[in-house]
Amino acid sequence: MTANSNIKILFVINPNAGSSNNIDWKENIVEYFTGKEFELDYFLLPETPDVVILKEYIMAQMPAKVIAVGGDGTVAMLANIVAGTSITLGILPGGSANGMARELGIPDSPVEAIKIIVEGSIIECDAIKINNTTICLHLSDIGLNAQLIKYFDEGKLRGKWGYARVILKTLWYKEKMQVIIESRGLEIRRNAFMVVLANASMYGTGAVINPHGQLNDGVFEVVIVRRLSIRSLLQMLVKPGPFNTRKIEIFPSTFVKINTLKKVHFQIDGEYMGKIKNISAQIIPGNIKLILPTRKAV
Repeated sequence: MTANSNIKILFVINPNAGSSNNIDWKENIVEYFTGKEFELDYFLLPETPDVVILKEYIMAQMPAKVIAVGGDGTVAMLANIVAGTSITLGILPGGSANGMARELGIPDSPVEAIKIIVEGSIIECDAIKINNTTICLHLSDIGLNAQLIKYFDEGKLRGKWGYARVILKTLWYKEKMQVIIESRGLEIRRNAFMVVLANASMYGTGAVINPHGQLNDGVFEVVIVRRLSIRSLLQMLVKPGPFNTRKIEIFPSTFVKINTLKKVHFQIDGEYMGKIKNISAQIIPGNIKLILPTRKAV
């Protein structure tokens, strides 16, 4: 018996995730592990996943590693299940938006990505707890980006054409929010297009909204986007690189409350959550064990 023969890995595969290159991830997983002494299991997500059933299955099986095979929504769903447990979370980037995979430096190549599941490093990653209910591993925001995600989810087009269409729609309906932010005994009032709660640094496009973001530094950053031109929005959505720091404010926090004068669009880790007026967020240090490339520092 080898050291790996008792390591159980559960692959949670989302076949409905919008991978642009149509990779058959299960085929690649089976091929990679052929001849290797791991205990593998698979859970195929239906079109409308039942989180309760999935959680019951994971807790009954108690694998050493659970691997999200899908996009940011699949990662977020599993992060909320394994947070605070001994189970390690891994990612295979199979979605139309793979922001967390990009953040961690996980490649699109199936062989290289699967190799990280076996040989990568494990870190204890912080999480942001939103409204005492939902874990945010990556980025949450209110305002323009959440509005865009809503339009994208409602549309039938995917990929670049789908994004182009919803960008135009978002620009047409964009408006500033009046926000009140309470943190560290201070009250900040702003008119803003977006407010981001950032545990990490970049969106799935590679646009860096929070250059200070680290997954295990014990804080998250509040990013206030005060101004947003058409060019800036396009850069944020489709162009890798840093955001214009002259148009944003960033400050670190461990706990924050955000209130808006009227309901605004809200998303957590790429999942649209509806309209809200009140948010509380607090950092939970070391809440999730995460697999990442050995060369990747956080």
